[in-house]
Amino acid sequence: MDVILFLIFAVIAVVCGINVVVQTHPISSAISLIGVMGSLAVLYLLLGAEFLAAAQVIVYAGAVMVLFVFVIMLLNAGAETRRGRSLLAQLLGIPLLLVFLGLMAYFAQRLFPATAMVRFGAFRGGTALDVGEALFTRFLLPFEVVSVLILIAILGAVVLARKELD
Repeated sequence: MDVILFLIFAVIAVVCGINVVVQTHPISSAISLIGVMGSLAVLYLLLGAEFLAAAQVIVYAGAVMVLFVFVIMLLNAGAETRRGRSLLAQLLGIPLLLVFLGLMAYFAQRLFPATAMVRFGAFRGGTALDVGEALFTRFLLPFEVVSVLILIAILGAVVLARKELD
């Protein structure tokens, strides 16, 4: 039963991820990204990481997506206009994508050794203590850098929106 649920939510995550890129309207892309985040939370639950699943829903599907929607509304972004695609891109796009995916699968098999199978519910490292310890010891600098980058992005969006209004 766990494998079936995993496959269902993995497919939902992949389809929503593709929909993020394919959509022409930014709000539709943001809603698809919420679908990806929700599916990832269910996958965390299947692995036994309840705290990570709750954090995924609260932080990413909640707060970060609200921030994205506010930035989209501040920028007053409309639907993307479609332009004519080049003939070369139409002819070579799908075959090159398949070659790329094949190469990635080949290198993933060659570079990473075979490990034991994943057992659903066997993960015991996703507690609040483990996440907090890792976040504020080993990953403190990347955490702070990401915080500053998000702040810069918000300020940039406000500046761009203000220039459009003037």
